[in-house]
Amino acid sequence: MTDALITRLNYQDTDFTGKLDALLAWDSVSDHKVADAVADILHQVKTRGDAAVVEYTNRFDRRDVQSFAELVVPPEALQKALESIGAPEREALQEAARRVRVYHEHQRQESWRYTEPDGTVLGQQITPMERVGLYVPGGKASYPSSVLMNAIPAKVAGVDELTMVVPAPDGELNQMVLAAAAIAGVDRVITAGGAQAVAALAYGTETVAKVDKIVGPGNIFVATAKRAVFGQVAIDMIAGPSEILVLCDGQTDPDWIAMDLFSQAEHDEQAQSILISPDGEFLDKVEAAMARLLPEMSREPIIRESLRNRGALIKVDTMDQAIALSNRIAPEHLEVSVADPDTLLPQIRHAGAIFMGRHTPEALGDYCAGPNHVLPTSGTARFSSPLGVYDFQKRSSIIYASPEGASTLAHTAATLARSEDLEAHALSADYRKR
Repeated sequence: MTDALITRLNYQDTDFTGKLDALLAWDSVSDHKVADAVADILHQVKTRGDAAVVEYTNRFDRRDVQSFAELVVPPEALQKALESIGAPEREALQEAARRVRVYHEHQRQESWRYTEPDGTVLGQQITPMERVGLYVPGGKASYPSSVLMNAIPAKVAGVDELTMVVPAPDGELNQMVLAAAAIAGVDRVITAGGAQAVAALAYGTETVAKVDKIVGPGNIFVATAKRAVFGQVAIDMIAGPSEILVLCDGQTDPDWIAMDLFSQAEHDEQAQSILISPDGEFLDKVEAAMARLLPEMSREPIIRESLRNRGALIKVDTMDQAIALSNRIAPEHLEVSVADPDTLLPQIRHAGAIFMGRHTPEALGDYCAGPNHVLPTSGTARFSSPLGVYDFQKRSSIIYASPEGASTLAHTAATLARSEDLEAHALSADYRKR
């Protein structure tokens, strides 16, 4: 913590590594009280089904529903929501959906196979998941863009049934969220949230069919529930606070960079915004721009707290140092705001999404560029990738041994089986010898 607007670090400082580690530290594990509460909710829904979901929804969302059927949004309500929003909003949703769909259609994987000289056929069969559950935050945090980003790849993959759960505190539903569900082709919308909604999707109830995978962001109770049901069903990820890292050569408009940093900081107080540059004077200009622009922001208190707690302006000696730091941080969003970003791209190994050049703010990726905005956070870009069509497709190996091929393979298989003292394996192969 510091009284300054944002922390300043220098790569040459003797304590730089320790300061950076402290800045990046974030614990995604919920406390015992949250875990215990979630465990009880999961157990109740697993054993009592619809009734438990209704009870928890009434309690946590201040609802007064008598049956689960009241939580289900009629399909015609989705279309009505699409028709009720303003024309600019409707056109923006439709254009964003079109771009997201076109991009993700390039990700669709197809089955393949090849035949060996003896007639043995090997390959891979690609099939979509049958059912997927999509969690969408409700109340103040309503994100129609998240509906598009999670639902469209699932539909492009060929998922049979997509069920969306979204809390409706006090019975209020965001019409943009419902409109996005209509555009994205969501099959069913249920107005329940929290751990009880995750449990309903993971275990199934009298009304809700058990899904194969749960995707979508949520609060600490939702994240804890997703972690707990993993293994019963697949999940996308346990996401941490939003992050942006900007690498800049010092030639971009300081106001642009300041606003790019704000665009992540305004998510919440734990979001992280970092700028790295070899130009110390440019860092000064960006800090001055931030101080000047911040009072104009509607979420000024959130941005200020985020920058104070987790933001940083980092001075390096060279862009090579900047890239090395970037790879160490493995950010969710990486802006490469330089004259020729293509020359740096081969050196970038770890990032959820890479925004190239001075005219590509991260905000475009959040809404309408096309690539998915569901990205790995908290350094997990070292081993994770953006949500995509491939997350909703499964791969099955295809093995068809011809008589000749089986005889040839049997010699190898039986030898290896006996080396592992698995005689039945060996004999099973031997029986196919010619």
